[in-house]
Amino acid sequence: MASILTYTFRNLPNTSKLALGFSVRPLSCSSQLRAAPVAQTKSKKTLAKANIRNVVVVDGVRIPFLLSGTSGLLHRTNVPKDVVDYIIFGTVIQEVKTSNVAREAALGAGFSDKTPAHTVTMACISSNQAMTTGFGLIASGQSDVIVAGGVELMSDIPIRHSRKMRKMLLDLNKAKTLGQRLALISKFRLNFLSPELPAVAEFSTNETMGHSADRLAAAFSVSRLEQDEYALRSHSLAKKAQDEGLLSDVVPFKVPGKDTVTKDNGIRPSSLDQMAKLKPAFVKPYGTVTAANSSFLTDGASAMLIMAEEKALALGYKPKAYLRDFVYVSQDPKDQLLLGPSYATPKVLEKAGLTMNDIDAFEFHEAFSGQILANFKAMDSDWFAQNYMGRKTKVGLPPLEKFNTWGGSLSLGHPFGATGCRLVMAAANRLRKEGGQYGLVAACAAGGQGHAMIVEAYPK
Repeated sequence: MASILTYTFRNLPNTSKLALGFSVRPLSCSSQLRAAPVAQTKSKKTLAKANIRNVVVVDGVRIPFLLSGTSGLLHRTNVPKDVVDYIIFGTVIQEVKTSNVAREAALGAGFSDKTPAHTVTMACISSNQAMTTGFGLIASGQSDVIVAGGVELMSDIPIRHSRKMRKMLLDLNKAKTLGQRLALISKFRLNFLSPELPAVAEFSTNETMGHSADRLAAAFSVSRLEQDEYALRSHSLAKKAQDEGLLSDVVPFKVPGKDTVTKDNGIRPSSLDQMAKLKPAFVKPYGTVTAANSSFLTDGASAMLIMAEEKALALGYKPKAYLRDFVYVSQDPKDQLLLGPSYATPKVLEKAGLTMNDIDAFEFHEAFSGQILANFKAMDSDWFAQNYMGRKTKVGLPPLEKFNTWGGSLSLGHPFGATGCRLVMAAANRLRKEGGQYGLVAACAAGGQGHAMIVEAYPK
């Protein structure tokens, strides 16, 4: 992860109740590869607030997102020591030896040991939390320059000994005599060696996220075909964006002992016929969530340089975007685990004084096709708004021509701790490319939590 910090600076620019027969627009094959129309620059109000400093994104980068097990990640670099006031990174599956990975990466990258750094964890919105924590430090005047980001290494996750084995090892460490040690060893059984493997499951419900996604898709009547069509759309649009050089936040990374990795390696457009052959991955034999319409385990890291606007301009930088209003939400982790975007979107729009029609670029985290399509149906339902959200009317559907048009987590990958920064940079870069003004970023997360943020394009 240290190398991602360096690159940031080297490349600065000058359920049952829910089963109500919801419907969603079908994703026709003809529209899957349709590029978003270039938005015209609009004369909209700016979202600047009196007496609050403007926080800007100067730039952001990420190393290629990789299918876990295909390439490892090692980061060693050297960056200027006097640029940054604070460093914040998000991660989910922590290595005990580097529990504050932000601090260790900062030191490894050559930052001054006087630069504070801390690590946050909030499941799939960990780097979102890193960004908004940095936002708060800048907006309040505590800091001027922040590096925020996230990292995840799914190819080498910590695997624990069993509880019985851990207890024995700790007791052996405390034993003072040979007799005490032998007495403890005599209690050893072979089953003590069974490891505890981590799982993407909720502690409170003991249900895997994939199983929850399958139930959610069933509750909202999202078919297997709809999920496969959406996944194919994601991969096809990601491939198109990659081929056209639109994924400009991706920087090459030299894997020690291997080749240099230059692009995301999980983008694999298939066909509906091939996807239909896959068996359910979680709810067997009748589930609809498969490996093809789920995001995959991913290695990756991302980083963003965010500053107070006056600081960025004083240093001669041209920011890419403003970070504006944001919200965090939380709901029932059993039946609404993945509905964070549905709850967060109307709240952040109201906070910013905007409507869905004002948004030029939507960037939502795609954990599963079924999750995205279930959120679409929830957002387009007056009944759901009234009975679950305490709202009089629905917020409405994001137009597909503005939604994740450069691919999403299903195709680009989802390193748990790093995805939030990718979403924000995708929104910022799309606004610059397409001439739009407002982007809306949203994501669900384990624990039934969610996040949404408004990104405003910086005037050209």
